Amino acid sequence: MDPMMKMWVSLVGIGLMAVAAVLVTLARFKTKGFLRMALSLAAFLFLVIGGFLGLISIM
Repeated sequence: MDPMMKMWVSLVGIGLMAVAAVLVTLARFKTKGFLRMALSLAAFLFLVIGGFLGLISIM
């Protein structure tokens, strides 16, 4: 993978982690019930995918 592609993969990973943080904050303070669980699950998935992309960009 060339350095420019690594940069973009890393940037997408960082962006997904930032979106995950915003979703967790929104879920905790603004929602209840099923929506809260759905937002938390989406945030967890974004965090895992973002971490995976970060690991890919290191290699």
